[in-house]
Amino acid sequence: MTASLIPSAPDAHQAARVDLAAACRLVALLGWTDLLATHLSIRVPGRHDRYLINPLGLLFEEVTASSILEVDLDGRVVGGAGDLNPAGVVIHGAIHGNVAEAEAVVHLHTREGVAVSCQEAGLLPLTQMGLMVYGQVAYHDFHGVVLDEAERATLLANMGDRSLLILRNHGTLAVGRTMAEAFSRIWRLERACRFQLAAQSAGVPLRQPPPEVVARTVEQARAIYGRTAEFFPSGRREWAALLRRLDRELPGYAD
Repeated sequence: MTASLIPSAPDAHQAARVDLAAACRLVALLGWTDLLATHLSIRVPGRHDRYLINPLGLLFEEVTASSILEVDLDGRVVGGAGDLNPAGVVIHGAIHGNVAEAEAVVHLHTREGVAVSCQEAGLLPLTQMGLMVYGQVAYHDFHGVVLDEAERATLLANMGDRSLLILRNHGTLAVGRTMAEAFSRIWRLERACRFQLAAQSAGVPLRQPPPEVVARTVEQARAIYGRTAEFFPSGRREWAALLRRLDRELPGYAD
């Protein structure tokens, strides 16, 4: 009898921890950190009532698989030792508890992402990279630090079925069926924000594609990055490449 190719529950749980720790290290490697703030999470495999999240107090380059916290949807730590960012409970608990495909959530406070979140028009259909994510971006208005449980309902309503969220005056967020998918999505959004700010900073009139080109390119983005995509399926190629870089430059995340 051949061995099963389906990972056992302990193996899947450990793999999720390693993926989350790797994502935290990559955030550090890419310069996306906000000292100790912001948070990344991934569901405990096979459960919709618990998720894994980075602890408050560790720099992102210090996070390892063994330092990850396991929490329930109400923010009670049920596995691991360390402090938990309460804003992470409101945001990540709401999404993991209510968005079926949100196995992984990446939330950032980068310079470029926050800057675009402060612009009235938000992300513009200005660049090819911007158009790759333009059709998947939703917006959530700023109500103060996200500590109020009541904000969960409005956040979920604003997000709807989109995979990317710009929290106005705050930052960016991506969800995915895997950490690979969520991370590749947030990378494209952050890159689009960076290009937009660079174009705006030149101080010259900006040339935007005509509406019919915008619509066509948004459809192309679905073909390139959507469910049935062959070019970049679910971020798998990008994630494998990023892990190779991480193994070279910032190893130890699986410990």
